[in-house]
Amino acid sequence: MTATSLSDLWEEHTAHEFNTRDTDATLQTMVDDAYVNHVPVMTGGYGKAELAAFYATDFIPRMPPDTKLTPVSRTIGTDQLVDEFIFSFTHTEAMPWMLPGVEPTDKFVEVPMVVVVRFRDGKLAHEHIYWDQASVLKQIGLLTDPSLPVFGAETAAKVMAGSDK
Repeated sequence: MTATSLSDLWEEHTAHEFNTRDTDATLQTMVDDAYVNHVPVMTGGYGKAELAAFYATDFIPRMPPDTKLTPVSRTIGTDQLVDEFIFSFTHTEAMPWMLPGVEPTDKFVEVPMVVVVRFRDGKLAHEHIYWDQASVLKQIGLLTDPSLPVFGAETAAKVMAGSDK
């Protein structure tokens, strides 16, 4: 696949996740044995059956209405794409994919994220998604010890400020 086709397929996939919120269309962009791993909390799934349940129950309908992805950088190889972005939302509903077992706090969160996407046979084969869970927990008020070396939304601001240099 060309760099443009990898980017276009990734854009289609994320549009189905965050805009149309269509589980079936999301899955159509993926190979049958695809997997998703939200590394900090180990949520996601392996294969289309698990991913269908995950997307339909824990991910797509559990995205707060003000969710926004702000691109920072994109790197594309021959069969892989790496996106860096700021993920922001107001924690107005349970988000079992990111905050399993945590009730809504109504707090606004901004956190840098990185996703590594592998492609195979013209579709997505895997997604490894990384973020600083301590920063998220601090922003929603669950991590309050000021002696810990943990920062909140300042991490997103610094990433955005550094992206212009």
